[in-house]
Amino acid sequence: MASPLQFAYRTQKAIGVFDAAPVYEDLPGFDKPEGNLRCCVYSPCGRYFAYASNEGVSIVDASVGHVLTSLPIPTVYDLSFSPRGSYLSTWERPAKDENGDATKNLKIWRVIDVEEGAEKQSLGKFVQKSMTNWNLQYTADEQFCARLVTNEVQFYQSDDLTTVWNKLRAEGVTDFAIAPGMNQNVAVFVPERKGQPAGVKVFNVPQFATPISQKTFFKGDKVQLKWNALGTNLIVLAQTEVDKSNKSYYGETNMYLLSANGSFDARVTLDKEGPIHDVAWSPNSKEFAVTYGFTPAKTTLFNHRAVVTHSFPLAPRNTLIFSPTGRFVLVAGFGNLAGQIDVYDLEKDYRKVTTIESGNPSVCTWSPDSRYILTATTSPRLRVDNGVKLWHVTGGIMYNEEMVELYNVMWRPAPLDSLPSGDPLHPVPAPHASALAYLGTVKTPSKPAGAYRPPGARGTVTPLHFKREDEGGAAHIVGNGTPSIGPNGFGRPRRQIPGAEFTDAPAGVPGAVPAEGAAVEGDEGLSKTALKNKKKRNKKAKEGAAAPQGAEGGLAPPPREFGSGSGNEGRSPERRGQFQSQNPYAHQNQQHPQQHQNQHMRNQSRNLPRDRARSHSRPGPQNGQAPNEAPQSSPLKEQGGAPVTPVAPVAPVSPVVEVVDPAVAANQSANAKKIRSLQKKIRAIEDLEMRYAGGEKLEDTQMKKIKTKVDVMKELDVLAKELA
Repeated sequence: MASPLQFAYRTQKAIGVFDAAPVYEDLPGFDKPEGNLRCCVYSPCGRYFAYASNEGVSIVDASVGHVLTSLPIPTVYDLSFSPRGSYLSTWERPAKDENGDATKNLKIWRVIDVEEGAEKQSLGKFVQKSMTNWNLQYTADEQFCARLVTNEVQFYQSDDLTTVWNKLRAEGVTDFAIAPGMNQNVAVFVPERKGQPAGVKVFNVPQFATPISQKTFFKGDKVQLKWNALGTNLIVLAQTEVDKSNKSYYGETNMYLLSANGSFDARVTLDKEGPIHDVAWSPNSKEFAVTYGFTPAKTTLFNHRAVVTHSFPLAPRNTLIFSPTGRFVLVAGFGNLAGQIDVYDLEKDYRKVTTIESGNPSVCTWSPDSRYILTATTSPRLRVDNGVKLWHVTGGIMYNEEMVELYNVMWRPAPLDSLPSGDPLHPVPAPHASALAYLGTVKTPSKPAGAYRPPGARGTVTPLHFKREDEGGAAHIVGNGTPSIGPNGFGRPRRQIPGAEFTDAPAGVPGAVPAEGAAVEGDEGLSKTALKNKKKRNKKAKEGAAAPQGAEGGLAPPPREFGSGSGNEGRSPERRGQFQSQNPYAHQNQQHPQQHQNQHMRNQSRNLPRDRARSHSRPGPQNGQAPNEAPQSSPLKEQGGAPVTPVAPVAPVSPVVEVVDPAVAANQSANAKKIRSLQKKIRAIEDLEMRYAGGEKLEDTQMKKIKTKVDVMKELDVLAKELA
């Protein structure tokens, strides 16, 4: 019988090792240590489990829980094993000795082949002040290991850490990554410096003279170097500290793909604007997935040549994890998102297996056999609701345990050949009793809460402006300010009410009255009385536009009668006329046309350039014109434009006055008020009906009000017929 799945956890007061499915019990041979426990870790091979306490570091046989050996170093803050579990690295808090020199706080120990009772001696010691990337990196066969120092990567033979075996010199190097698998390759990153672009170079160990593959790029202050499992391809996720386009607070992200043999390198082009949230290689080393773009994010699968193979639906997600077998991928939204986990089966036409409502976890990992998903809420991110949950790949919860201040939880690694084979989807195991108890405490909402909608918008379709892109709304576009170019190519964009859509009305002359019979925007919501009054106003405006303006029998004066600085250009024709009637000189201008014209020419010449003003000044009659005779040149010609043929004056049309009986008008006004009141009652009743349909308990008076809807509708129909 295969050993059960196992995970370890660390809380505020203890460290535990737990056998999961199918037994769900603590590891019998493991004595839980208590006290100030700073860290714990499994070896990548799964053979060992180590933890650090105030007394020292203990190494445990993960299968039975017995302590194999202990290291007398009480101030350890982090631990790490080599790939095969042969070596253990410990990191202590930086300190200084009596002479003021930094102590060697990074130590490497041999885990196996140490006689019991013999004094434990470290294989090597180094000064490592930063806790970031503090550990040595090993090749897959543990033959070599390397660490980063200033301007170079130093290589050691794993069993001899006192002598530097080889050096990879790279000016300004800030990061490196040794490839897994049997290819002993190493990638180094050098950021931008002195105007030179950033670059990633791949070398074969120990031939450091010439890189076998390289890629240079700008916009790269720091990177993540992600090798596939075979070590044949490398993903470079480059990020800048500052986004110069001001679209993000967190800098720009770009992604590049390199082959280890130098046959291929390219920038991975993404079709959605926004940051890259996560990227991961499949365990088969033939494809990778990327989650990118502004929320709702997009998740896409690529092959090893950066060609798109499949795209998943848009959703608010920022995390993706492949299962150890490579058959499933989970796409989740953690952090400030809702904690939903989508599981897709990559071998069954990328179909979605389930969606798990995981709450707000800070840890999410696959079990080694790809049958279970472990989620945990840990401190210090959240100090409440801490605990561990196990979910089956089909979406059901299998186990639940609440803990006080859970700091860390991890699966015990296991090779795939040691795990039972079969379909992970079938059969679905029976859940533990703790899972059934948890399901009994979860309240299933009868109706999703949804977003708040004002009373006037209830019962209507949500405008596209308020929908996410995955719900059918418009794509998210980030701008750096209000654009000065409108949709027509010039000027300011027209005003837009949020949530409203532009109507495809034919373009007309600004300020012109709509043609006879043309539909006027906003008429459909008016009552008959208001519509009749609006038609009257339009008719009067049409008659006023046809009547002559300015001096009797003459041409209409130019629209800018008071100069460009008068503030009269933006007024409507009615308000311009009102302004003129309030002008104390308006009456004088009507009595003396020549004086009015001279005053107009002086005002106009002030607003023109000096050389043009001279040509427009007219001191007296010219070419035999009478003093009171109107000039024959049109205003456009005076302003330097093309001559315009004079238009014959139009005879004034006498206005048609419609006489309305005061009694009839009063009756119509009263009926209109009643109609508005009844419409308001109907809206209130419909609001109560929606609340009642949503499961809300109403009062007796509110239920009675709902029953009056039929009577109100009848009364409204009677009043509408009277107005008609």
